[in-house]
Amino acid sequence: MSTKTISTRDQVAVENTWRLEDIFESDQDVQAAIASSKQSLGIFKSYQNQVTSNANTLFEVLKKSDDVSMIVEKIYVYCHMRLHQDGGNSFYQDLASQSEKLMVDLETATSFISPEISTLTEAQLEAFLQENPELTLYKRVLHEVLRQKEHILDAKTEDLLSQFGEITTAPSNTFAMFNNADLKLPTIQNEDGEDVRITHGNYISLLESHNRSVRESAFTGMYTSYSNFKNTLATNFAASVTGYSLVSRIRNFRTPIACALNANNIPTEVYDNLITTVDHHLNLMHDYVALRKDIMGVDTLHMYDIFVPLVNDFKKEISFDEACSIILEALKPLGEDYVAQVKEAFDSRWVDKYENEGKRSGAYSWGCFAAPHPYVLMNYSNNVDNLFTLAHEMGHAMHSYLSSHTQPYPYANYCIFVAEVASTVNEALLMQYLLKTTTDPDFHKYLVNYFMEQFRGTLFRQTMFAEFEKSVYTLHSEGATLTSQVLCDTYYNLVKKYHGDAICVDDLIAMEWARIPHFYTPFYVYQYATGYSAAIALSEGILKEGPEAVKRYKAFLSGGSSQDPIDLLKMAGVDMSSPAPIESALKVFEGLIAEMKTL
Repeated sequence: MSTKTISTRDQVAVENTWRLEDIFESDQDVQAAIASSKQSLGIFKSYQNQVTSNANTLFEVLKKSDDVSMIVEKIYVYCHMRLHQDGGNSFYQDLASQSEKLMVDLETATSFISPEISTLTEAQLEAFLQENPELTLYKRVLHEVLRQKEHILDAKTEDLLSQFGEITTAPSNTFAMFNNADLKLPTIQNEDGEDVRITHGNYISLLESHNRSVRESAFTGMYTSYSNFKNTLATNFAASVTGYSLVSRIRNFRTPIACALNANNIPTEVYDNLITTVDHHLNLMHDYVALRKDIMGVDTLHMYDIFVPLVNDFKKEISFDEACSIILEALKPLGEDYVAQVKEAFDSRWVDKYENEGKRSGAYSWGCFAAPHPYVLMNYSNNVDNLFTLAHEMGHAMHSYLSSHTQPYPYANYCIFVAEVASTVNEALLMQYLLKTTTDPDFHKYLVNYFMEQFRGTLFRQTMFAEFEKSVYTLHSEGATLTSQVLCDTYYNLVKKYHGDAICVDDLIAMEWARIPHFYTPFYVYQYATGYSAAIALSEGILKEGPEAVKRYKAFLSGGSSQDPIDLLKMAGVDMSSPAPIESALKVFEGLIAEMKTL
């Protein structure tokens, strides 16, 4: 009996890794940059209490803040991407820690800027803009500061809060270290009788096995492992909730949700509207679960049966190189220039491809303005799911690339509310391409099921996560102690509500909250669901309208944060202040259920 092993980082072929030398040529260079940046922080002292003395000084301090921020961001991204290659590497642990401290020191050194700007009146600001035309670059930045005036504190309090940052990020860092480096998941037998250790990278693949005992073993192994640390994990998560709630109160926000959504000027009604709209259509999710039970022909459907494809004995292996070729074909509706840039990304090592020992789980796209391009982290396995994940992350990468190459630094980063739109448009175009071109009826059935799974996993699941977060923060605000029992009960009840009566909601699923990294970025996950709804509408427009829709979409991709995200999406053709996109997406899901019944 053979045992599958995972490569260590030094065993991975260079061509399968990302080329971080495009950010810093060597670790010595980044160490020098850290030392230089520490020295440069001293320049801000001379501007204290002088920021609004005249238009020229205001421009100078904003420009110098941007210059230093660009290099500190570059350092931070490089150090953490190196650490994500292997979380157990002590050298990069130290570098990442240094970069985090440097980021906090920068925030501390510049913490007086926004409070001083907030003392301006609209009339004074307009006079400054007339006095120094260069200041026009920061017009939106300055108006945003005035919009958030009531949440900007005096300089002393802002300074204290910036130093407090190391404490508020500690639970997230603790979880990341536990999850990526210290947690050891058990070994089980796969469907070929081979011993395989459960990892974050292969867990979903194991749940997709048509061997039910493999699925059950993976499910039990995963959640028993987390359950063994449930009290520690609950205490750590509760600290995160407490820290964020405290910051939101100090900043005079009505709720932590309002605090999280304020930066991007998103009304809290958008969050509540998502939960309400989806809750009103949970009958569709219940229908899907019941259909799954019928197709699988089981007496009792379990939580570990949710991921297995509904097409019996269907398995399609897609190598990384094949995935790249398919994606390039699928994205042709977006134009030759878009496709050429994606090809350049594949050919020039933007992507870190495969899992290795200690590598961060999952997938992401990340980068910085001072780098020539963004990057993609993958833990690629040869299956359809990873094909879609690669397309998804390339959507993020292209959004970042186009924004940073179109907008100046102050507006180059798009906000998280629109972050999932480009990635999901890529997935939707890929899905439509595959449904149109496949001649294999089993693959067609698989894709219909996969499309339904995207709705389940993105629109319903992420909304359930959003409702869990809202419930947990509400409990905390009411004085409840967030014990492991409280967290497990809250989560378990939501799983039952969302999945209905056709499934046995296994007790161990109550621990799922403990393995979701995004919960350490408060009120982030709802945007997967809103973004998915927007993306379905946009992709339909691209395929039906052609060049005009593509032109609007690329303007959105190039917009960065030059407008409020709600307005950027309106420019692309979607109004997220209305429940219409969510309801429209749910109609597509309803149609897929009907089609699967006929297949």
